[in-house]
Amino acid sequence: MPALAASALLFAAGCSSAPSQAESPAAATSRQAEASASSAGRSLAVAAAPAGTATAAAHPGTADGKARRTKLSVASYDSRTRRAVIASTDSNGSNGGSGTASSTPSPSLSAASPTAPSSSPSSPAPSASATAHRTVVGDVIASAPAPGAPQGLLAKVTKVIGETTEGTEVQTEPAQLNALLGDDTANGSVPVDPSAFDVDKLLPDVDVSWSRTGDVHVGPEGATVPLGSLRLDVRAALPTVSRGTASADASVEGFVQVAPQVDFRYGGEGADAAPASAYLGVSGDWTSGWSLKGRAGASATPLRIPFATLHADPVLQVGPVPVVVNLDLTCYVEISGDGRITVDVEQSLKGDFKAGGTFGPAQGWTPVSSSDMTSTPVRTTVSTAGSVKAALGAQATVGLYGSVGVVADLAPYVRGEGTGTITGTDDAFEADGSWAVYGGVDLSGTLRLQLTIFGTPVLQKDIPLGALHREWKLAGGQAP
Repeated sequence: MPALAASALLFAAGCSSAPSQAESPAAATSRQAEASASSAGRSLAVAAAPAGTATAAAHPGTADGKARRTKLSVASYDSRTRRAVIASTDSNGSNGGSGTASSTPSPSLSAASPTAPSSSPSSPAPSASATAHRTVVGDVIASAPAPGAPQGLLAKVTKVIGETTEGTEVQTEPAQLNALLGDDTANGSVPVDPSAFDVDKLLPDVDVSWSRTGDVHVGPEGATVPLGSLRLDVRAALPTVSRGTASADASVEGFVQVAPQVDFRYGGEGADAAPASAYLGVSGDWTSGWSLKGRAGASATPLRIPFATLHADPVLQVGPVPVVVNLDLTCYVEISGDGRITVDVEQSLKGDFKAGGTFGPAQGWTPVSSSDMTSTPVRTTVSTAGSVKAALGAQATVGLYGSVGVVADLAPYVRGEGTGTITGTDDAFEADGSWAVYGGVDLSGTLRLQLTIFGTPVLQKDIPLGALHREWKLAGGQAP
C-alpha cells in the first residue's frame, strides 16, 4: 500500500504539473529567456509616422500593459470639458460605437491601461471579445491630430459615459508618456517635412520656398532650396531717424533658410517610475544672407519686427505609439543701437543649432544649447560715430500634445560701431576714425513646466536655457 500510494501521488503530481515542468532543462532555459526578453524593456524605433499609421492599445488584463496597435480613434474631443468620443472599427470595417461604416482613415492613437477598469455602473467592464473594440476606464490614449484636438491628444479615461452614434463617449484627464512607453527606450531625430508648415506672412514682401523628394518645389521661379529645407525671403523698411530736413531710408533685405528636425529620447522607467532619461529639442541646419542699409531709428531697447510665423504638428512613430510634436517658428528682424550711425552691411551665415532639455534622475531637467555658425566675408560701410546691432533670427517653441516644453531663440546678428567716416571690407579700408563690424550669434530660451509630460517630477518654475553668445570680428581698423 505505501508503494501504491507513492505511485498515485507521483502520478497525480505529474498530471497537475504545468507542461513546462516536464520540459527538458535546455527547453526550459530557452522558454525562460524568451519570457524575460518579452517582459524586458524594448528599444523602440523613432521615425516619421506614415500616413494612416496604425493605432495602438494595451487594455486591462494584458500581461505587460505595453501599448499595442489597435483600431481605436478619437472621433471628437472637447478641450473645455475634456470629454472625448472614442470610435472603433471592427474587422468588417464597421464603427464599433455606431455600427456604421467609416469612410475616412482613423488618426493615429495608442492606449495603455496601467490600472484596472472602474466597476462603477456607468462603465461596466466589457467582455473579452469586446475589449479590443471598446475603451474602458484606465486606458491612456495618445492620438495624432484629431477633430477637436488639432495638436494631438494624450489623456487617461476616467469614466465611460455611454455610447453615441460616433462611438463611446468618455471623460478624460491629462496623462503622461511614461504610462505608454513604460520601461521601453527610444532615441531618434526626425526631419520636419517643409511642406507640413502652415506659414502666416506678417509683412507684404515675404516669399516662401521649399523643396522635397519627388521633385516637388514651391517658391519663386529660380529659387534654389536644398531638399528638406524651408526658405523665407524678406524685404522690409525700418523706422528711420530724421536729421534736420534730411533723412536716410533704412531697410533690411535677405533670407532665412532652415532644415529643422525634432530630437526625442526616452530612457525607460527608473527606480521611482520616472524615466531614467528623457530629451526633447529642436535642431537643424541654418543658412541666412542679408543686408542692412541706412540710418535706422534704433534705441537701446531692441525693436523686434516679426515677418512670418510657421506651425507644424509632425507625428513621430515611437514603436507603436504616435507622439505628436508641436513646432512653432517665428522669424523676425531685430535692431538696436543709438540711432546715430548709417551703415551698409552685408553678411552671410551658415551653420547648425541645437536647443532642448534633457532629464536625468540625479540632476533633473537641464538645458541643452549649442550653435556653430561661420560667416563669409562682407562689404561694410559705416558712416559717422555711433553703434548699431541687427539680427535676422527665429524663435522656436517645441512641445508635445499641445504643451509647450522648450522655447529657443536663435539670433545671428551683425554689430557695427564707428567714430568717423569709414568705408572698408575685411581686407581693405579707408577711414577717418576707428571702425569695426562684428558678426555673432545669440541662443537663449526656456524649459517649461510642461516637460513633465514625460512623467518626470514637476518643475517648480521655468528654467532658462542659459545664454549662448559667440561673436567674431568681420572687419575693422584705425585711421592712420
